[in-house]
Amino acid sequence: MKSKSFSLYLCALVSIALAPTTYAGWSLDNAQSRLSFISIKATDIGEVHTFTHLDGDITDAGLLTVRINLASVETFIPIRNERMLELLFETNLFPSASITAGLDSASIETLAPGSVATLEISAELTIKGQVVPLTMKIFAAKLSQDKMMVMSQQPILITAASLGLTEGVEKLREIAGLPNISQAVPVSFVLSFTRD
Repeated sequence: MKSKSFSLYLCALVSIALAPTTYAGWSLDNAQSRLSFISIKATDIGEVHTFTHLDGDITDAGLLTVRINLASVETFIPIRNERMLELLFETNLFPSASITAGLDSASIETLAPGSVATLEISAELTIKGQVVPLTMKIFAAKLSQDKMMVMSQQPILITAASLGLTEGVEKLREIAGLPNISQAVPVSFVLSFTRD
């Protein structure tokens, strides 16, 4: 009888050891997050713009998703905001964009509070029906057991042509009477997540 009980106990321990580890997911904190891009017009005039409304999550399987409300673009000039919504992003048809990427959830979970990991990840940006593959170098910082930040290690260079936005950029240039607007845009982000 003792031998049978011991065998059942041993089987239970082995089952626990071999069971896949699961982790809680994370939700994006919009108030502590920022996604910015820089436009350059008239050859050398650079301006920083942001999106003020983001939402997203990291699933327990490590899938990172960030949804961008395109209508929340903030260029700090109201008429330019309106022109971007109408001529560039066409938010009446395409209200949002998204970024998805796969993270190593085990590495994130085992990261000690106060530690930072440097990762290179493959991601996809979807905007106006266009899906663009990206390779990004990021920092993942565990601030506490329930707080984490994911940020770009360096700006990500995205071209208007790859997003199907060339025509929209040209319309913005014409209506503003500018000699040129750069077709390449550096993008950077700081994303804050809290554990679900």
